[in-house]
Amino acid sequence: MTQTEGSDSVILRAERITKIYDGTIALNNVDFNVYRGKINILVGENGAGKSTLMKILAGAEQPTAGRLLLDGETVEFKSPRDAARHKIGIIYQELSLFPNLTVAENIFMNRERTSYGVMIDSKAQQAETRRLMERLEQSIDPQELVGNLRLGQQQIVEIARALIEDVRILIMDEPTSALTNAEVEMLFGIIRELKAQGVSIVYISHKMDEIQQIGDYITVLRDSRLIAEAPVSAIDTSWIVTSMIGRDIQRVYVHERHAFGRERLRVESMTLPRPEGGYLLDGVSFSLRGGEILGLYGLMGAGRTELLECLMALRPEASGRVWIDGKEVKASNILQRMRQGLAFIPEDRQREGLFQPLSVMDNIVIASLSAYLRAFFLSARKEKAAVTRLIDELAIKAAGLQAPITSLSGGNQQKVVVARNLLTRPKVLLMDEPTRGIDIGAKADMFRLMSQLAAEGLGIIFVSSELREVLAIADRILVLAKGRITATFTHEEATEQALVEASSALAAGAL
Repeated sequence: MTQTEGSDSVILRAERITKIYDGTIALNNVDFNVYRGKINILVGENGAGKSTLMKILAGAEQPTAGRLLLDGETVEFKSPRDAARHKIGIIYQELSLFPNLTVAENIFMNRERTSYGVMIDSKAQQAETRRLMERLEQSIDPQELVGNLRLGQQQIVEIARALIEDVRILIMDEPTSALTNAEVEMLFGIIRELKAQGVSIVYISHKMDEIQQIGDYITVLRDSRLIAEAPVSAIDTSWIVTSMIGRDIQRVYVHERHAFGRERLRVESMTLPRPEGGYLLDGVSFSLRGGEILGLYGLMGAGRTELLECLMALRPEASGRVWIDGKEVKASNILQRMRQGLAFIPEDRQREGLFQPLSVMDNIVIASLSAYLRAFFLSARKEKAAVTRLIDELAIKAAGLQAPITSLSGGNQQKVVVARNLLTRPKVLLMDEPTRGIDIGAKADMFRLMSQLAAEGLGIIFVSSELREVLAIADRILVLAKGRITATFTHEEATEQALVEASSALAAGAL
């Protein structure tokens, strides 16, 4: 274990923290230092204990054993309000916003500005929200309903909620998972500004470039234990990955070759108009063979997600023709498209991929219930057998079939969404940002699964904003810009520079 040496003082220390849930050890005798006025990176695979540790620091959970020391004094946080009174704030990875309330109302929830301590001062809240959005370099309307915002904008609102408080320790759990590159740079500017003001940042991330770009110290958890702590200046990407998963990064991003079969999917002239005029997709045509992994790359707004949504009949205003295994698809809704062999894994697993109140088992079988009907009743035995098989095949870590889906880590939740789609026996699997918000180990599992499914004859289309993923995993890459295909590359032809150039607005404008 690498121990940090230096003169930087520790503002908050978690000492010998253990947390046990129903016999499961989530944290095992973990020490964690938050250095004063520094950016303290915490990494580890999904299920390593990162979020549990952060919840303890923020008062949302209490340790089974161990203690917290703030400025050298033992403290106990019985609730998030206790932690907030000590000026500790947290931004959770999964959004906790109210979609039916405005941006300003969400930001000031439980901290409302009032007139004479009685009436909520909406104008004051809106004015303060507007100033905060200007600081964040955003044009989000304070009176806009949060439910109308795209995912990245909602993440900005979540960040704004934390910034409205005068915190001295700010915990940020995967804050950039849904942000554009421009929004990430804006957030990094805010983080550096807070650091300059003496705020101590605890930052959880799975993105290697982020860690080395803004981090001062790094702590690695694995299997609920502390593995290593070091100054970021003293380590590299290989050290991080090896500490996290016990193997080198080169064994994660591996392209596996396999034979292609017949054409699985053909798309001709897919077009999606913009409500305000112009096109989100403008005459997109391509094909996909069985066993082929097709990567879609492009900048935010290029039309990648919209293309997958059109294929799943989620955009009724779209036009174009689609064939699956040589037969033209006429189905006009998502259920019929699923029956004809398409399956879709959405980018936002929390809002669009999971049924939060249901168990792991129910989340997996809910799209395939008709396959388990016996007369008028469901066969619990067949359901259980099918779910158990998929849990084993996908290595889903869960306390049991009836465990709440919310009890699983992000990577395992994503595997549940994949399992549900595989149970429908698709011919073509559409995956929108399948590795968003999951750690490097879970990414490796996802890449292996994609290769395995392709080897079994499925056609796979996946969207990723990470160049390294697309370059490593895809057999062929389509680049989109302004709703049009600007370039097509084989795995051998593709380079980072070529993809970036093809995805630029300049490339699209030259067509």
